[in-house]
Amino acid sequence: MSGTNEIRKTFLDFFAKNGHEVVPSAPLVPLNDPTLMFVNAGMVPFKNVFTGAETRGYTQATSSQKCVRAGGKHNDLDNVGYTARHHTFFEMLGNFSFGDYFKDQAISHAWELITKDYGIDASRLTVTVYHDDDVAYDLWRKIAGLPEERIIRIATNDNFWSMGDVGPCGPCSEIFYDHGDHIWGGPPGSPEEDGDRFVEIWNLVFMQYEQRAADNRVELPRPSIDTGMGLERISAVMQGTHDNYEIDTFRRLIEASVAATGAIENEDTGASHRVIADHLRACSFLIADGVLPSNEGRGYVLRRIMRRAMRHAHLLGAKDLVMHQMAPTLMTEMGQAFPELVRAEKLIQETLKLEEDKFRQMLDKGLRLLDDEVAKLSGDTLAGDVAFKLYDTFGFPLDLTQDALRAQKLKVDVAGFNTSMDEQRAKARAAWSGSGDAATEAIWFDIHDQCGATEFVGYTAEQADGQVVAIVKDGEIVDGVSAGEEAVILTNQTPFYAESGGQMGDTGILQEGENRFAVKDTAKKMGTLHAHVGKVETGSFSNDKSVVMTVDGDRRRRLRANHSATHVLHEAMRQRLGEHITQKGSLVAPDKLRFDVSHPKAITEDEIADIERLVNAVIRENEAVETRLLSYDAAIEAGAMALFGEKYGDEVRVVSMGQGDNAKPNFSVELCGGTHVKRLGDIGLFTITSESAVSSGVRRVEALTGEAAFEYLMHQQRLLKQTAASIKASPEELLDRVNALLSDRKALEKELTDARKKAAMGGGSSGPAAKDVNGVSYLGQVLDGVSPKDLRGIADDAKKTLGSGVVALIAVNDGKAAVLIGVTDDLLATHNAVDLVRIGAAAVGGKGGGGRPDMAQAGGPDGSNAAAALVAIEQAIAGDK
Repeated sequence: MSGTNEIRKTFLDFFAKNGHEVVPSAPLVPLNDPTLMFVNAGMVPFKNVFTGAETRGYTQATSSQKCVRAGGKHNDLDNVGYTARHHTFFEMLGNFSFGDYFKDQAISHAWELITKDYGIDASRLTVTVYHDDDVAYDLWRKIAGLPEERIIRIATNDNFWSMGDVGPCGPCSEIFYDHGDHIWGGPPGSPEEDGDRFVEIWNLVFMQYEQRAADNRVELPRPSIDTGMGLERISAVMQGTHDNYEIDTFRRLIEASVAATGAIENEDTGASHRVIADHLRACSFLIADGVLPSNEGRGYVLRRIMRRAMRHAHLLGAKDLVMHQMAPTLMTEMGQAFPELVRAEKLIQETLKLEEDKFRQMLDKGLRLLDDEVAKLSGDTLAGDVAFKLYDTFGFPLDLTQDALRAQKLKVDVAGFNTSMDEQRAKARAAWSGSGDAATEAIWFDIHDQCGATEFVGYTAEQADGQVVAIVKDGEIVDGVSAGEEAVILTNQTPFYAESGGQMGDTGILQEGENRFAVKDTAKKMGTLHAHVGKVETGSFSNDKSVVMTVDGDRRRRLRANHSATHVLHEAMRQRLGEHITQKGSLVAPDKLRFDVSHPKAITEDEIADIERLVNAVIRENEAVETRLLSYDAAIEAGAMALFGEKYGDEVRVVSMGQGDNAKPNFSVELCGGTHVKRLGDIGLFTITSESAVSSGVRRVEALTGEAAFEYLMHQQRLLKQTAASIKASPEELLDRVNALLSDRKALEKELTDARKKAAMGGGSSGPAAKDVNGVSYLGQVLDGVSPKDLRGIADDAKKTLGSGVVALIAVNDGKAAVLIGVTDDLLATHNAVDLVRIGAAAVGGKGGGGRPDMAQAGGPDGSNAAAALVAIEQAIAGDK
């Protein structure tokens, strides 16, 4: 039993057998400690359990925790490749007791595992204890039977662990393995302790105190255990080497590096192959845990690691892109223990390939500049402004320049580099302040300049700890805010999505103890700052405080479903309506989605039904939603669609959904920075609720998903059943019954109209009596309750009855009057309907009127003067000869 995977499994199985919960490795991005860039020790995921801020359903645990030390105060990057045991990525095996067992059982477990299950020769083991920890000293003698000379008391902080200036702490006991006298070095505490002969393989931390202040340390009521054993180190011991890079996992990765670069491994190339093998692990695991290369924060550290490895591939003379070719070997070696690697394999390979391709394009230019500048050097230090030019123009991180100069024993003027960086920031600040309307937003530039970008961890988490870096109230930066005050709080990292690309910002709670801040919205500032907009509900908030940040999970779930459904809808509309369909606007809200597209005409009911059918079919496939990082050009070439309102850089997130065909493997491929469901089935159900015009050539579709869609359809079904029941029909019979009722109604309305006409004209066959006004037959009638729309028909009938004459009809409804004048054709030379209707309209308080000389209509607000209007019309006829 010496394979790395078997060693890991044996460790976890041993502690599982001894009552420990086997806890999967937490992601490398720490969600419970905003002061850390990456998880750098096995206990980090359990920090809140040790402090009592969190409780779990177990009191004993074991894990193999992924760790990275390549940024911040825990940074081993510069040493990697040049020593036997420095790594950017490593695994920490550990067992933990949360107020359960203590020193005796921890030592007993450790000794049994190492000497029995691992079978390591006890005579090669030496331990250390804190100088005044007599209990641990006596337990090692009793349990392990170690002689006094192999239990070494250490008085320094090397054997006393603390979480920070305050908090849990306690003495340590370290276990060392003696590789033999053929390797230089001495035991811990000796002058030769820095040699490689005695190597620490396990550290047992006895967490028994709480440091409350510099001079105030008290006993913990429930002492705990935290241990850490580097998998790479114990594997080296069990595989008979003192060099971590000689263990099986690294040997296979180095062999893959040799194959990919074409450079044999020897004394000159060995360090470069080690760098590539180590950095491949770090990069792949970071990408799998949601970190993507960028120019700030964690993404910048990832890019530095990538480019350091890629430069070493260049030094080896590699002709092709290297790192993505090695990814399958890593999957084979570590994919079974860490399935997240396998799930993200495509994303890992494409990201590595993209970065290496970009790096190669700028490397030659940068190295030529560096070589030219080195040739001019009179001393051993490269000017800081030159190093900054490499960074600013060619994307060379400072440490990459330092690494490139290492072989020539040259260094960089770091202070000068920082001065150049400050000068550039000052110029950018001045340009921003003078940019018109943007000057009102200069406060965000200041915050970004001082604090950097917000690290968004919300693609994989809905809760995380964050450190308050700035508070804005009434447009000013303030030190703190109290209950009842509205403000904007910014943190170094956040799970809150900021409104962008049509997706609404997250809401939720920021909390520190009893202090609560209700986040009403999350806005994006400067493109990289996530501003939490809200109000202090209780207590107060100030800078540098750590807060627990909790997104409204149900709202986020509905936003994700609606956003993913928007992508599927877009492609479904293109397939059903035509490829001219392009997005013109979008809203992704928690309660609905709205999608505006270019389309020249209304979308028919049949087309809507067809689109709904296709979207739901894709949802039922329940395919995983894939995210990749590509160059913008490569993404477009791969068929990705850019969405309206998004701004894209050189690198873009490509979101792929559903099954496609050979020509297009995925149903939908779009550029998008929003949050999405993990699988399409999480959308649940999709239905379109409305279709309308927005402007010429633009149609708007509104839709619902999931529970909202279900409730909407259930409501529609209830209405259908209730309507059918009200006319004593089944839902299936409803349409025929309604059509029959509408036909009956139309017939009845016609009969009613005819009856009203008859009644209006006197109800007899001879019709109403007409007056002779200066030789003109004049028929004037006030019709109560007759619809104005029926006046024309009545007038036509009256004109036929008269044969020759003028008809004046006034319908009175709700106090208003509608006036209609009809003139027979033989009188048009002397009487004009338009002139007469205007006279009638004036009498009922109206103005104007229009129509033809033989038929005109007008109206007025005063129906009580209808009779007077008829008289006025009659007088006009009398005087008009």
